Amino acid sequence: VLQNPKIIAVDFDGTITKSDAWPEIGEINEKVVQRLREEKEKGSIIILWTCRHGKQLEEALEFCKKNNIPIDYCNRNASWVKEEFEGCSRKIFAHEYWDDKSVNVKDL
Repeated sequence: VLQNPKIIAVDFDGTITKSDAWPEIGEINEKVVQRLREEKEKGSIIILWTCRHGKQLEEALEFCKKNNIPIDYCNRNASWVKEEFEGCSRKIFAHEYWDDKSVNVKDL
């Protein structure tokens, strides 16, 4: 797994956007989006990792496309992860998880 690109799973509401305005879409969080773009330029894989579904998910994906936010996968593992682990679990594999509601257990 280590020889493959870094994978970042990023939340939408409150992370890519500045606030959690669900079901609406909040204002873009330029600081996070710029960092995502930089990570993509370094070769990272970006997974949109969100609870949105249906129409709200389509709107989030359109928002990302319109704002040049690099998304490689949405709520699913990268193809090489499925091959590496001989299948696909419900958990999204990533090297980093970006979320406004996260707690780093190393800080506890």
